[in-house]
Amino acid sequence: MPFSRREALHALGALFAAPLVHWPVRVQDPLAGTILEYQAGRMRGDWTASEVTRTALERGHASNPILRAVDLWCETALDQARASDDRLRAGSPRGPLDGVPVFAKSIYDVAGLPTTASSAAWARLFPDAVPRDAVEVERMRAAGAVVLGKTVADDFAYRGNGTSSLSGQVRNPHDPTGEKTPGGSSAGSAVAVACGLAFAALGTDDGGSNRIPAQFTGVVGMKPTFGLVPRTGVLPTWPYLDTHGPLARSVSDAALLLDAIAGPDGEDGLALPAPWRRGELSRLSDDALEGVRLGLVETHVPRGQMPEETRAVFDRAVADLEAAGAVVEPFEPPVTRHTVQDLFTDAATARGDAAPDPRAPAPTANALLRYFGRHGDSARRDVMRGLAAFRAFYDVLPEDWEDMDRIVDLPYEADPGGVSFARSRAELVARLAESMRSGRFRAMIYPTMPFPAPRAADPWPDLRTPLGYGNWMGLPEVSVPAGLGVDAMPAGNLSLAGLPGSDVDLLALAHAYERASRRFSAPPRLT
Repeated sequence: MPFSRREALHALGALFAAPLVHWPVRVQDPLAGTILEYQAGRMRGDWTASEVTRTALERGHASNPILRAVDLWCETALDQARASDDRLRAGSPRGPLDGVPVFAKSIYDVAGLPTTASSAAWARLFPDAVPRDAVEVERMRAAGAVVLGKTVADDFAYRGNGTSSLSGQVRNPHDPTGEKTPGGSSAGSAVAVACGLAFAALGTDDGGSNRIPAQFTGVVGMKPTFGLVPRTGVLPTWPYLDTHGPLARSVSDAALLLDAIAGPDGEDGLALPAPWRRGELSRLSDDALEGVRLGLVETHVPRGQMPEETRAVFDRAVADLEAAGAVVEPFEPPVTRHTVQDLFTDAATARGDAAPDPRAPAPTANALLRYFGRHGDSARRDVMRGLAAFRAFYDVLPEDWEDMDRIVDLPYEADPGGVSFARSRAELVARLAESMRSGRFRAMIYPTMPFPAPRAADPWPDLRTPLGYGNWMGLPEVSVPAGLGVDAMPAGNLSLAGLPGSDVDLLALAHAYERASRRFSAPPRLT
């Protein structure tokens, strides 16, 4: 290093498993660019992973007293970066994430750090470092990523405000008053990438926990197809809804992180069993929207209740899609946010199944037992020890250990309510698929949320969102920034949602929208 221009271009193409004709633009701040631009700078000799990781750590430590975005730091981050530099000098990088600074959410196990779950009570109960990485963290490391640490969330990832009993309120970096919520529960992950502390971060999404902070902080948030990313080694919520995915400043960076973490895992009984072919998500195209039919789901656009600016930003996003070559037409799907829960119940009743109940305690109880089972032979005692603290925020579990003990061993894959939920999901997805095929729609579009970030101390507007719809149906959804309002705060995100398994296609469409609209705006540096 540095490589010649020809050598570097060839190496960069090999790194991203795609031919590169044009040299990526040079950026002043490597952490403000994309992963491709960062790797191009490494090939040019502009910087090393060690230098950029040191900058990320210094920036993070300086801003965290204000942002409260980072839960814990990895002491080995610089060692990870130096190892990546050694691999690059030897001509053997592991892929596009090699040497890339990333974060995981506080409910993920990261070897050498305790798992606090952003809960003061949990941090006191389980202060010891865990011995194993969560599978997603393990896969990031295998791809060469530099894990900087863990980000702050709502306690146990069970709220949408970014409020932690351990760390306090995560700050929205776009708001100079410090009053607006960044959203949650993946608040710290969204804020960290928005502010250029890392390129991407892991988050979770049971009812919007990636997409809410993506909109409120103006970044890309994804909820992949249910089961595409295994949850092993992460504190659970309800296993039939819990979905993990990336947050990033760009769709391409989110795609690269998803590519590294997707794929089956035998310890997660609901993970999709089909093998994942790595490299599929590296080939995004700026013209992917040309001639594509998109269904505008008006029932997910409560125009009469939306703030005027949020409505205008969404309408401009639709115009941006059309300008990029998409054909946008109204679409009335057979399952909507208004009908999804009733239709799940109706389908179960027609089959004679148990009623689908996302508050059924048994699947969560068993998932919690299996989580602790990775740590050693004290899983049952650990569940009992942590029950009161866990239940104080995620209250589906029984209060008494006697009641808990009766359900904790039932495998969540066999829970009658969970199995019924999965069957109803399959039936309703089949109806949706037929309707989308009939209309020749590749994806659905609607606002991620119909309002911008409220004050963290205030109740949210009494306005239903389509967030839970995607989780119940298990649909992949990509939330992309649609622009700032007159107050310089993110005014809204565009969601592109598709059928299960369409993750690659959705990311391509979202990338093309992002490239055509260029609505991402970095927050100002806070002091």
